[in-house]
Amino acid sequence: MTRTVQQLFNLQGKTALVTGGSRGLGLQMAQALGEAGARVVLTSRKAQDLEAAAAELQAQGIDAQWIAADCAKEEDILRLVAETVQRVGPIDILVNNAGASWGAPAESHPVAAWDKVMNLNIRGYFLLSQAVANAGMLVRGGRIINLASIAGLGGNPIEMKTIAYNTSKGAVLNFTRALAAEWGPHNVTVNAICPGFFRTKMAEVLIDTMGEDNMASRAPLRRLGDDEGLKGLTVLLASDAGKHITGQWVAVDGGVSAVLG
Repeated sequence: MTRTVQQLFNLQGKTALVTGGSRGLGLQMAQALGEAGARVVLTSRKAQDLEAAAAELQAQGIDAQWIAADCAKEEDILRLVAETVQRVGPIDILVNNAGASWGAPAESHPVAAWDKVMNLNIRGYFLLSQAVANAGMLVRGGRIINLASIAGLGGNPIEMKTIAYNTSKGAVLNFTRALAAEWGPHNVTVNAICPGFFRTKMAEVLIDTMGEDNMASRAPLRRLGDDEGLKGLTVLLASDAGKHITGQWVAVDGGVSAVLG
């Protein structure tokens, strides 16, 4: 007998590790996974922010813990995975969300800033995915969700000079496809979400500079993303409802990429 929709979306008994989970899109995705029944482990660099975020989720009845780690550092990544498995068991769902950006014209973009963005936005995704896979996901199967961006689909409006960020997010898309092809036989799905403009801390300066109404007007839906915008897709890709979806990306951008594409 086939399962009901409610059963397919149910994440009871699953453990999710969410990077960059103390705020913004990461916290929104963690909340969605927790609401669907998953145990959630949040990670980012700042313990104080993580403690507050975990307490917020716990107050909603979500089983949430936190571990501070810098996902640009290999030693932190290995410790994070080992500690997560020790505390709550094997990781079923990995959300690679931690990211950095840097604004500067290409001709004067600091090399150190380029390296910082690449180390976190793509090298960190690879290292953490590898560590989680070797900690049991390749045996048990699982779900990996990579946060890309519509910035990875092409260039930007002239006001935005974020070449390292765009390049890293373009790399995330092909990393997603390549990893999905390689780990599919292990029952591991790998997909990417490409958010458009949400009012997050990373996007705050740009939105304030360009104007919220101006940014919203670029989208056919005439709005920015909100605190619910990624929740449904996150649970779909993390659950058995999305078990036959892999190697794909989905833009959640109010239609911006449809206009640009």
